[in-house]
Amino acid sequence: MAKGLSFLAQEEQPFYASLSGKFSRYSHRLPKTDQNYKRSKNYIEDDPIPEYSWASDEAYEAFQDMKYGVRIHWGLYSILEMGGESWPFLGNREPAFDFQKRQEYQELYKTWNPKGFDANEWMEFFKESGMKMFAFTTKHHEGFSMYDTKTRVKRRPNWTAPGGPKIEECDTTYSIMDTPFKRDVVKELCDAAREHDIKIDLYYSHSDWYDADFRPYGYHPLQIPASEEWCKAKADDEEFTEFERSKQRQKAFLTIVPNPTPEEEAAMIARHRAQLTELLSNYGKVDMVCLDIWLGPRVWPQLRKTLLELRKIQPNVMFRARGIGNYGDYYTPEGFVPGNKENSDSPWFVIYPLAGSFSYDPSSKKYKGAKWVVKNLIDSASKGGNFMVGIGPDGNGKFSPTAIKQLKEVGAWLKKNGEGIYATRAREGEQWKEGDNIRFTRSKDQKTIYVHCLDWPGDQLVLKTVQPKAGSKITCLGNQKTVNWDYNNSTKELTIYTSAKVKAGIPKKEQIAYSFAVQV
Repeated sequence: MAKGLSFLAQEEQPFYASLSGKFSRYSHRLPKTDQNYKRSKNYIEDDPIPEYSWASDEAYEAFQDMKYGVRIHWGLYSILEMGGESWPFLGNREPAFDFQKRQEYQELYKTWNPKGFDANEWMEFFKESGMKMFAFTTKHHEGFSMYDTKTRVKRRPNWTAPGGPKIEECDTTYSIMDTPFKRDVVKELCDAAREHDIKIDLYYSHSDWYDADFRPYGYHPLQIPASEEWCKAKADDEEFTEFERSKQRQKAFLTIVPNPTPEEEAAMIARHRAQLTELLSNYGKVDMVCLDIWLGPRVWPQLRKTLLELRKIQPNVMFRARGIGNYGDYYTPEGFVPGNKENSDSPWFVIYPLAGSFSYDPSSKKYKGAKWVVKNLIDSASKGGNFMVGIGPDGNGKFSPTAIKQLKEVGAWLKKNGEGIYATRAREGEQWKEGDNIRFTRSKDQKTIYVHCLDWPGDQLVLKTVQPKAGSKITCLGNQKTVNWDYNNSTKELTIYTSAKVKAGIPKKEQIAYSFAVQV
């Protein structure tokens, strides 16, 4: 058998097999069009080593049943209400985030005291909004840990040192436990999520811009003479190497310091591994870990060993594929819903901010509305994927009233129509849609097809790819009323009579999409 996975040709065994002898319904291959896959494929092997195992098929099924969730970005950047999470730290925004601002940012933790934060209140909001999971930033790129990490940073940048930025010795966790708040919000959120039967996804950035040992990986603001070689990953269709991309982001604030010593490199890997071990050891069952960015080719063997160790702790955790290639269990199209069904059986979760970015946005005008969420949720589900809407609380732990209003409207729609979303699957082939206005999902037992109209179809809805079971009922989920229908055996067309009276039976606030259940 070829190394990694190979498809068994026997018709009686439609599974993929690995060298470990385990069988799976999934090939565990990212789509070759995925941008993050393309950036790492030149140094991460397509076929994982035999010792590695993905999460079980049962975990994959549970992942695909969720369909809808929320992505929370909360950190020091929330104090400043600056869009783009911690990305402006690199200096490529206007007005420029200069060295003085970087140093001030690194000291913000001394004022972090979000007394308005209430984990149970968050989960009640998510539950009412119809969400089955939440993702939370345990640490974004700037390196501030939002949980009780026992790891310590020993070297950090001093951006305002005399003579220019320098690396200085330190000894700090740089975490929420060093703040006036001194509460492990990850623990509080995980505990509250389980009380409300909401699945847990812990976001973790591979890169760390506060810890100098992590240079130069993941656009680190400290670059080195060897950056070009150490960060040489590049997608085939991209103009820039990773180092060139870093220079583009940092522009005038690009800072070159000496290469890490072997001891510093080892310390980086050890702290990275220890933090992920903490997240999978200290908070009970974790359903997903949302890895972000990458560490590059030089330390890939060490990162691969980290994955082997993490699998021993929680074998069924679903890893996002960023920075780990086909070792990942799922991937995340970001800021768009794929235009067609994906060319891979790897599970996916669209991530898309409700406002201008994933972190807190004070401008109510930028929030896209409940109809936008429902449309993208339906579109994702019809193609076999999931949809995660991104919001962030302010520095006090409170969400925008606009976000709350819009997402509760989505929850009201899902309360009636969720049968056609949760735990559904895509139809075969190209039968996930008809025209621009109609999307389909199906029940897992294939006995029901759900017809989703993104806009009201008028007095009649004519479909060419659905044949109801003889004598069955078609139900409008929005009001749970049966509707009349005819099926023409000659033209193979189904006509559903969607009169104004049917629409009038749906509450006005829930007329944001229209779903029908058809027994087949």
